[in-house]
Amino acid sequence: MAEPGGVGPIGPYPTGVETDEQRVEYDKQRRRMLWTLPHGLYVLGSTDRAERRNGMTINWATQISFEPKLMGVGVERTALTHELIEAGGCFSLCTIDREDRAIVRKFTKPVEADLGAKTLNGFAYLERTTGAPILAQAVGFLDCEVRDRVGVGNHTLFVGEIVDAGFLKDEETPVLRMEDTRMNYGG
Repeated sequence: MAEPGGVGPIGPYPTGVETDEQRVEYDKQRRRMLWTLPHGLYVLGSTDRAERRNGMTINWATQISFEPKLMGVGVERTALTHELIEAGGCFSLCTIDREDRAIVRKFTKPVEADLGAKTLNGFAYLERTTGAPILAQAVGFLDCEVRDRVGVGNHTLFVGEIVDAGFLKDEETPVLRMEDTRMNYGG
C-alpha cells in the first residue's frame, strides 16, 4: 500500500506489525518521532570550483570528530548539491538567524546563481578558503574540504574537515532550528 507520492512504508518493522495497514501506521508514527529530534536548519553551499554554485536547505548536519575537526552532512544522491560536492570536493555550512527563517524556503530547489553579482537567488554570498558559497547574511559558517564519503541509503554522508570558520553576525544571535518552521523533512 503506497502513501501519497507513490512511496510505500519502509521497513524493518517490529514484531506485530504485519499487515499493510499496520505498516503504513507504523511508518507514520516513526516519521513523527524522527521529526521530534532537535535539528538545526542550515544552508549548505556547494561548488564544482569552476562555474557552478548552489545553496541548499539542509538539516542533516553534525560534528563527527574533535581531532581533526570533521563535519558530516547527509545529501540525497539525486540533488544538484551532491553533484557539486563530488566535483568540487568541498562544502560550506551556514547557520541562519532565527529572524531570517523564510530564507530556507528559497533554497529548497537548485538556485539561480549570478557569479558576477555573487548572488544565489538574489542573496549575496562570499567565498573563503574552499570557494564554496557562504551566505553573507548567515550568522556563522563552516568551510569544509571533503575527506571521506559514505553511501547511506539514498544519501551520501560527506565528511568534511573544517578548514575555515567564523561569525558574520554576533555569535549570540539565536540560530534557526527545524522546529522554528513548519517544515518536515526526513524519516
